[in-house]
Amino acid sequence: MASNGEPQQDCLFCKIVAGEVPATLVRETETTVAFRDINPQAPTHVLVIPKAHYQDAASLAAAAPQLMADVVREAGEVAALEKITPAEGGGPHTGYRVVFNTGSGAGQTVFHTHAHVLGGRGLEWPPG
Repeated sequence: MASNGEPQQDCLFCKIVAGEVPATLVRETETTVAFRDINPQAPTHVLVIPKAHYQDAASLAAAAPQLMADVVREAGEVAALEKITPAEGGGPHTGYRVVFNTGSGAGQTVFHTHAHVLGGRGLEWPPG
């Protein structure tokens, strides 16, 4: 799988970026798209992806660190929009988790970098 930033024809998330596959958009910037997970694991479960294709978080960070920073910054913006940051919500279930699964053994099923923004309920530790 290529991780050079170029769209991949067989990538679900590249198709979402191109508008070929529908998604429930939460936010979009010049470099990222945030949309609701179709199988949510928490009341708030939004995926933040770079518009450019990189296989996983490590390859994105190595090849395009500013783009990785954009993804992480957008995760925070999504949390604020969803009112799950401690400053925004203030309730017992405020706070959020940002998860990057890397590799199939860690649960990555779409090999296009994506951050899961999870919140709106208590999140136990350790996860999994």
